[in-house]
Amino acid sequence: MPKMTMAQALVKFLDNQYVSFDGEETKFVEGFFTVFGHGIVVGLGQALDEDPGSLKVFQGKNEQGMAHAATAFAKMNNRRKIIACASSIGPGSANMVTAAATATVNNVPLLLFPADTFATRQPDPVLQQFEQADSLSITTTDAFRPVCRYWDRITRPEQLMSAMLSAMRVLTDTANAGAVAIALSQDVEGESYDYPESFFQKRVHRITRIVPAAEELDDIASVLLAAKKPLVIAGGGVRYSEAGETLEKFCEKYNIPFAETQSGKSGVHGSHPLNLGGVGVTGNAPANAIAKEADVIVGIGTRFSDFTTASKSLFRGDVKVVTVNTDRFDAYKLDAVKCVADAKLAVAALDGILEKANYKTAYTTEIEAVKKAWNEEVARLADYHYGEGFEPLIKARYEKTIPEFVELFGAALTQTEALLKIREIIPADAVAVAASGSLPGDMQRLWTTDAKDSYNMEYGYSCMGYEIAGAFGSKLAKPGQEVYAFVGDGGFLMLHSELVTSLQEGQKINVLLFDNIGFGCINNLQMSNGIGNLATEFRKRDENGALLGDLLKIDYAKVAEGYGCKTYTARTMEELVFAIEDAKKQTVSTLIDIKVLPKTMTDGYGAWWHVGIASTSNKPSVREAYNNKAENLSKARKY
Repeated sequence: MPKMTMAQALVKFLDNQYVSFDGEETKFVEGFFTVFGHGIVVGLGQALDEDPGSLKVFQGKNEQGMAHAATAFAKMNNRRKIIACASSIGPGSANMVTAAATATVNNVPLLLFPADTFATRQPDPVLQQFEQADSLSITTTDAFRPVCRYWDRITRPEQLMSAMLSAMRVLTDTANAGAVAIALSQDVEGESYDYPESFFQKRVHRITRIVPAAEELDDIASVLLAAKKPLVIAGGGVRYSEAGETLEKFCEKYNIPFAETQSGKSGVHGSHPLNLGGVGVTGNAPANAIAKEADVIVGIGTRFSDFTTASKSLFRGDVKVVTVNTDRFDAYKLDAVKCVADAKLAVAALDGILEKANYKTAYTTEIEAVKKAWNEEVARLADYHYGEGFEPLIKARYEKTIPEFVELFGAALTQTEALLKIREIIPADAVAVAASGSLPGDMQRLWTTDAKDSYNMEYGYSCMGYEIAGAFGSKLAKPGQEVYAFVGDGGFLMLHSELVTSLQEGQKINVLLFDNIGFGCINNLQMSNGIGNLATEFRKRDENGALLGDLLKIDYAKVAEGYGCKTYTARTMEELVFAIEDAKKQTVSTLIDIKVLPKTMTDGYGAWWHVGIASTSNKPSVREAYNNKAENLSKARKY
């Protein structure tokens, strides 16, 4: 019964946790990210200083940023390795709430240890304590409750044992992995207890595949056998199950086309002849065209977000939906015929049933035709230059901005030509990381990769600020591969603190910053729905006090240069190609400040998105947008 502090026991316990998947055993906890503050430094900090075991300590620069990095690290390790995150009480804790929500929405394990107030309450209110007058038991850490899969508060040292076993249960759950927050009362961190030696034994948590039930397999097989034109939608569950190859062979055998969600991308081969690419609001023409004609939708490992279903308007009214998912909650969506099971096992078992029935779809030349047309569209976007015939989105409202932008930067690059050129010349197995703005749409449509798990798009929460932190976490997970953060100027300004951490750790990441002077994606949304250009471009105030004055000229390359990065500015294609090629030779993190023309991202391709447009307005443009919404909503599924 070794006597030690609660914090020392926590460190020793975490150092002895392992996971096993398909017979392969790996150490589960790599180390700790922390921004030390008074609530954590003399408790948990003392334990990590005295005896960290094999756990590595990483110094974060922003609590949200370090937790995003930990989330990306876990995702790129297929949820079989994690880095825990610890913060001080108050603002340090609150900073991690956004990251907790991001991890939970994406079903990625994230272990958080926010410091808390004193269990004894003797010094209340302690520095940074949030006081709620009607209950002294409420603190900042209660804010984690709604965004975590498991939450606990340690007010006695012996509580650590049951709390950590529950934490491990959630973190290794294929269906309900997400954020876990264990609030550490700062006085209890230093309290000692006689912990049983058994608590510190090596534990191997088996991440097992859920075997499909025969009855549920028969249910979905009966729907598929009656289908003429089914479409498979491959989600993140295909990636985490490592079911890509099994699914591809299944689709080849029965001539079934498949599409990708943002989470499913790089779980299957992007260039596969049956892969139609991204589906839904940020999807492309082939997937959306086939989805509209499909009589059965087979969702495998997807939670059917509104972007995937185009707010439930993409599929035929009489379409039947089949789901395979480890999470019963997601399996029930769209009133589906469900199979709660591991994707790889379910697809393999379904193959046996369809083979006995000699099943084949009725597709003839449709798949080849839509893909041929899309290749022509991609070629057009690659050659989409500023000049004669140039028609940006919402052209009438941008007659001023684009010439102003060109004059300000001497730039004439379009976002699509820049993105496609980048894809052409960076390494084939490079890891691409993105999260927010217009880049996720462009990348789901245009980014093709055959390298397994090389696409880290955080689009469950679409959290601005994930991009650079996520790139750093991805690099920690994949040190032998080049990692590129695709981020807009808005996302860069939101959070880029872990760029400095990448330099500190000697882990090279490449930041591709697309500067269109503002929040271009949301500017599209507001203006396409009849609203004026309000606070979405980076402009000074004009003589009337409105934010419609001169555009801001920001040199982001100089910002990163000051940190110690190798930096470049690209205004032309020649400058962009040089910068990318030269960046490959560097050993430190790089940033390329790419000046791209506003409104030159992709748009459309047959999907609608439901947003809350004003039903009453004096502006004809808003009334027109509302009528368009009402028309589309009348055609969409109700549940």
